[in-house]
Amino acid sequence: MDKQTFWKLIDSAREQAQSGSESGSGSESEEVSERAAELLAALPPAEIAEAQQVLWDLLSESYRAPLWAAAYVINGGCSDDGFDYFRGWLLTQGQAAFEAALADPDSLAAHPAVREAAAEGLELWDEDALSIAWTAYESATGGELPADSFTISYPALDPSWDFDFDDTAETAARLPRLSALFDYS
Repeated sequence: MDKQTFWKLIDSAREQAQSGSESGSGSESEEVSERAAELLAALPPAEIAEAQQVLWDLLSESYRAPLWAAAYVINGGCSDDGFDYFRGWLLTQGQAAFEAALADPDSLAAHPAVREAAAEGLELWDEDALSIAWTAYESATGGELPADSFTISYPALDPSWDFDFDDTAETAARLPRLSALFDYS
């Protein structure tokens, strides 16, 4: 499995979740994760295992301090695990939203789910997205995903973003649209 195939899987899961969902975006992410695991479970076990590496590669690509700061503003704080879960949510939004957020995390201020989160006081995260392949593999084989089927390697964070995200003036200067949306001042 490659990234494009993974993104097609997420797109199909999003389409299914949107056509079958009556609720808002808060639970849509979890529905996308569930649907993606179901779709992935129909593939050969080797391809399911490959999907886990693709997922971790995407998580590694998104391990960036500016995105972490955006997650911090959106969710009213963001621990290490919280950042993983936020990036899980971001994965379920599809390739275009994911890549736009990596290019400019402040652009998330225009995302409908982020706008809803600001209006409703919701947090955006999806822990289940991190285990799409685990869930699919177990469903397909009855066993656990082989531990040697993936590796996790995070890059160093950008030192120019090494500041306390509670510094609202600095955060607002770097993420003005998100800070205004969440009244982060």
